[in-house]
Amino acid sequence: MSIHDRPHIFIGQTEPGGQQFDAWSNQPLLLSIEQGGIDWPSSCRNGTCRTCFSKLESGQVRYNIEWPGLSAEEKEEGYVLPCVAYPCSDVVLRHESF
Repeated sequence: MSIHDRPHIFIGQTEPGGQQFDAWSNQPLLLSIEQGGIDWPSSCRNGTCRTCFSKLESGQVRYNIEWPGLSAEEKEEGYVLPCVAYPCSDVVLRHESF
């Protein structure tokens, strides 16, 4: 494994409240959030139920699946599904029910 293959650790933050967590580039944001001891709504963990539907206030994510359960408009407006979204930078997330 080269240095370029190693996962990166970004800073994740949830709003409101400003709770921080380590956001690993090699795992979905939801898993990093939970490992950080933060309770975040979730159910299916595969991008279909939309329970974790969140607003990406800042940062960038990528998906390993072609089209997660988001419309083109939702993606343009900055919405993400943390159960299938992988961080590419530091991120700030707001869950729609908070």
